[in-house]
Amino acid sequence: HHHSTPDQVWAEFLSQNRMAAQVRSHFPRTARHPLVALVACMDARLDTNEIVGDTRRYYYVLRLAGSALAPKDEEMLELAVANGVEVVVFTTHTDCAAEKIAADPVKSKEFPALTQSVKEREMRFREFRNLPLIREKEAKKELIVKWVDLDTLNEQVIPHPGAGPVE
Repeated sequence: HHHSTPDQVWAEFLSQNRMAAQVRSHFPRTARHPLVALVACMDARLDTNEIVGDTRRYYYVLRLAGSALAPKDEEMLELAVANGVEVVVFTTHTDCAAEKIAADPVKSKEFPALTQSVKEREMRFREFRNLPLIREKEAKKELIVKWVDLDTLNEQVIPHPGAGPVE
């Protein structure tokens, strides 16, 4: 890492955005509705394009600290399912900073909201699966909801303990 000022970083951000927007003007987005919603941690080591291919068109991607859903995120996923999503993939990953904070008695006091959200993560996942639309679509085999872990080193999908097989 070379040392940049915040102004230099912002200028580079805007430059990259202008370049990306120029590409998009030549190659517009598809109108097709995504069939997959992917929940991933905001950890920069996780590249959703590498994990599942080109995510710009085919996936909704929710990047959340510690992959921890809040009620608004549950509703957004429910709306996505109502609009045609057929697979929801909830991911956590190895070497997660949010999990380390939540497990550390000192750090957890410094970051109480993050700690609380990580501790509520499984409950929120179950809450999402218990929403009437989600239960109904899963029961009719019109929706698959999976929880998988990602190996942060190679981004390979590994089964989440207790979440059943990946296949």
